Amino acid sequence: MKKIIALALTLIMIFSLCAISASAENVVKIGVFEPMSGDNGAGGKQEVLGMQYANAVCPEVEIGGETYKVELVYADNASANDKAPTAAQTLISEGVSIVLGSYGSGVSIAAGDTFLNAGVPALGVTCTNPQVTAGCDVYFRICFLDPFQGTVLANYAKNDLGATKAYCLAKQGDDYSGGLCNYFIKAFGEANCVYEQFPEGTGDYSTYITNAQNQGCDVFFAPVSTEAAAQIIAKANTQALGMPILAGDTWDSNVILEAAKGTDVKICVTTFYQEGANAEFDAAIKEWIASDATALANNGGNNELAAVTVMGYDAYFVALEALKAAGSTDPEAVLEALPALECEGITGAIAFDEIGDALRDSAFVKECNNETGLWDFVTVAKAA
Repeated sequence: MKKIIALALTLIMIFSLCAISASAENVVKIGVFEPMSGDNGAGGKQEVLGMQYANAVCPEVEIGGETYKVELVYADNASANDKAPTAAQTLISEGVSIVLGSYGSGVSIAAGDTFLNAGVPALGVTCTNPQVTAGCDVYFRICFLDPFQGTVLANYAKNDLGATKAYCLAKQGDDYSGGLCNYFIKAFGEANCVYEQFPEGTGDYSTYITNAQNQGCDVFFAPVSTEAAAQIIAKANTQALGMPILAGDTWDSNVILEAAKGTDVKICVTTFYQEGANAEFDAAIKEWIASDATALANNGGNNELAAVTVMGYDAYFVALEALKAAGSTDPEAVLEALPALECEGITGAIAFDEIGDALRDSAFVKECNNETGLWDFVTVAKAA
């Protein structure tokens, strides 16, 4: 009996020591504010993949002389502006030190006040609308902005494609597509553009394609969600659109490649990274994606590399640098450290201006290869 009691006490002591060890482990939480569902769910999942791979590569960080395990905490904003504040509050309640996201400018804008009121810094990854950081002192970002992207696309349409009249299509109430169309039109020339918007729930885009054809347009500019894009591409093919489709960074997706494969639809996009720019990194992350069934599914069923994934990877390491510079997990300290950060990412040098926007002046232009189902590099473009 004494032996049994002694063994029981020993086990209790072992379990107690394990519990103490586990509870004593330093953990820092990084929030992941991304759409894992809704119109932008496909893009959000690809952006998150970059963060998850970065976390697998570097799961720990030195903060104030101590080692911390990095835990990613997720909140699905569901691609919906009305759900974004609740998703943001979920992350704040979890005690995150900094937030990454979101894919989609509208949800980022909608959550801005929530992060601001809590004093929690947010690092935008590919949210390109200027309103994300305007008046929101806690929001920073590592991507270029839509005034720049819209100008690059307009210049490409005029100078490289020889277009003199452009058809522009956006979704009603969508900050990203509406804003980017506005900047494109401003750069291309309002008198030379036809602008239309489609309402929520639209499933048939044949009328818009017909309008573009009847108006004698030379390019079809549609910086909409990947879900709408796939349907637009299908209709453009069956209706013989007869002009190139241009779009921004949201169309840099396997969804677009799959929709365009085997068609006669020409698609050109601007984006943040071109596969092949860093062969060693590309090979490693593609191997990681291919080795995990969930990662492969979230990447659209293959391991082709989207620029948003690489941006997610870079954002994770910017967050680690902010934590190290702060020497603390306190969100206020991290926020104070962000403005002075300068990092070298896979997508290039990362630094911020006085309102937290990235100092970026170039974009990759890519064209969909409808035979291979891959992106072909066209050029690196600047707005000037």
